[in-house]
Amino acid sequence: MKKHLTTKDFVVLGLMTAILLLMSYTPLGYLNIGPLAITFNVIPVAIAAIATGPVGGAIAGGVFGLTSFLQCIGIGGTSAMGAMLFSINPVLAFIQRFVPRLVDGFLLGYIYGFTRKKTNAFISCAITGFFSAFLNTLFFMSALILLFGNTEYVQGLINGRNIIVFVCVFVGINAVFEMISSTILTGIIGSALTMAGFVTNPFVNQNRGLSTGRE
Repeated sequence: MKKHLTTKDFVVLGLMTAILLLMSYTPLGYLNIGPLAITFNVIPVAIAAIATGPVGGAIAGGVFGLTSFLQCIGIGGTSAMGAMLFSINPVLAFIQRFVPRLVDGFLLGYIYGFTRKKTNAFISCAITGFFSAFLNTLFFMSALILLFGNTEYVQGLINGRNIIVFVCVFVGINAVFEMISSTILTGIIGSALTMAGFVTNPFVNQNRGLSTGRE
């Protein structure tokens, strides 16, 4: 596992950050449906984690989380839920929007490292893409329930239902679509970057003395 970022890592991380900002401030990053939004920003976070490891993944996740929080105050789009949470407690709204994405990106670096040790580039990248969307939804909704579960707003959304049922109904097809799109696109993009030499396999390098990472 990478312990520091190389110049090549910074290039990839800078590119993914630029893509995240572009997607966050244009309709490319979100498809708003009711109070929730289908987000494609989990894909650059996954790519950053694949190419640069946990630290780079955390940085990209942090950028994603920051842009998500800024939508609570109408910067780069508007989130109906975010605006409501911000009006209830701005500090908790920041934590709920920022921390899950940062932790998601950090963990993705380890998920890719573990799966790349076991399988080829496409499958490991696809698995990382799936978990990018899955963990984003899991952490986001867990933080929502933990930090705002007792508020009148969230209690109105829950409407007396079991918490698990509420989460499944609330994220619904949005989460499924995010997971499918992130799995496919991250697998394709990540394996293409591997072929281009931007992503190396540290386990191959350690065990066989190779540096290209194109296996």
